[in-house]
Amino acid sequence: MKDSVRNFQGWLLFAPAAILLLAFTHYPTITTFLNSLYTNKSVIRPRRFSGIEGYESMLSDPIFWKVFANNMWLALGTIPTSIGLAIIMALIVNKAIPGRGLLRMAYFTPTMLPMIAVANIWLFFYAPEIGLIDQAASIFGFESTNWLGSPSTVLPSIMVMTVWKEAGFFMVFYLAGLQTISPELEEASKLEGSSRWNYFWRVQYPLLLPTTLFVLINAFLNSFKLVDHLFVLTKGGPDNASNLILYYIYETAFAFLDISYASALTIFLLVLLALTALAQFLFIEKRVHYR
Repeated sequence: MKDSVRNFQGWLLFAPAAILLLAFTHYPTITTFLNSLYTNKSVIRPRRFSGIEGYESMLSDPIFWKVFANNMWLALGTIPTSIGLAIIMALIVNKAIPGRGLLRMAYFTPTMLPMIAVANIWLFFYAPEIGLIDQAASIFGFESTNWLGSPSTVLPSIMVMTVWKEAGFFMVFYLAGLQTISPELEEASKLEGSSRWNYFWRVQYPLLLPTTLFVLINAFLNSFKLVDHLFVLTKGGPDNASNLILYYIYETAFAFLDISYASALTIFLLVLLALTALAQFLFIEKRVHYR
């Protein structure tokens, strides 16, 4: 009887989270997959089963491949840089230096800002002629550059903004990881005559691999979830040079009203993220040292 009551109480505690998960994750995923298998319903044309036509259209869509390539370049450009900066910042603020608390706050402040606010800040930086970057460059004789209006500079400009926004967030996890490492290891390393770099590479970095696994998966997922800044900065332009998959899904669903194709794009994105996260977990997990 007591076991039954205890099990019932456990299910009651689990029920709110399960209901939210089903309502806002599993149910939308299922309905999105079903929508991708049917054509769009209109006043003159009823909805009909189309099978994988939406996915075939996606594979033959040049804009889809363009935005997919943009997203992959964004991930490759921002993830290693953000993680590298996060480790460096964590190593700096982990030391007993004057103003350490203020420095930690300065590193973490961009993370607390909404993405829309960050986009507006960097819009002021990137504005041609009157922007902060062009004003500083003009002092050294450089000409004005339309950072967000040129296909060759718009994506790198967004990468810089993304790294500035996310490096401080990842720093928190690395700082927590560093603080779990015993100081005795550093003392032993000094007694052995090991250099600071050797201590980091041989001791600290291997012990931080669980943190790196967590950060890497989250960083990759975040790189495909970024969309807010595009509404402020570029609207995906020029000529889709800064368009990303999530913004393309938004355009397809709400601007072009093609719910079926937008659903197919969404399913592709979900499968891609799930497989990538699983692959990262399986391969990097082999090198992770848990204590």
